[in-house]
Amino acid sequence: MEGGGFDLEEGLADVVQVLVLVVEACGAAVIIIGAVWAFLRFVVLGLRRSSARGFVPVRLTLGRFLALGLEFQLASDILSTAVAPSWEELGKLAAVAAIRTGLNYFLAKEIAEERRQVEEEQRGEGAQSRAGTPAPP
Repeated sequence: MEGGGFDLEEGLADVVQVLVLVVEACGAAVIIIGAVWAFLRFVVLGLRRSSARGFVPVRLTLGRFLALGLEFQLASDILSTAVAPSWEELGKLAAVAAIRTGLNYFLAKEIAEERRQVEEEQRGEGAQSRAGTPAPP
């Protein structure tokens, strides 16, 4: 609409920009909270244990926080191209989405592998303790 009237597309674009900032802030908050939590757990475990194996749960939880934070960041990228995107914006979104999806994929693989290793170690320790053999330090 011309002559100072309300332009629906501009209004929608403004609302979407605010939502993009909110979703980006949520993603950053998730990552920051996860990093602080992991650091505090690392310090506490570091004072109690000398085994590197004890840090695996910390890494797994940090990985989950990072994966969730990446999902929020990807959501904000998708939102930013929701209103009348240009081909350039769509190309950037595709590149960013591919990179973040790749990061998330490999992060999820690493989390699953470490989780499997932890479960195997727990089963092995349980079997050794049932057999009367002391578990390794």
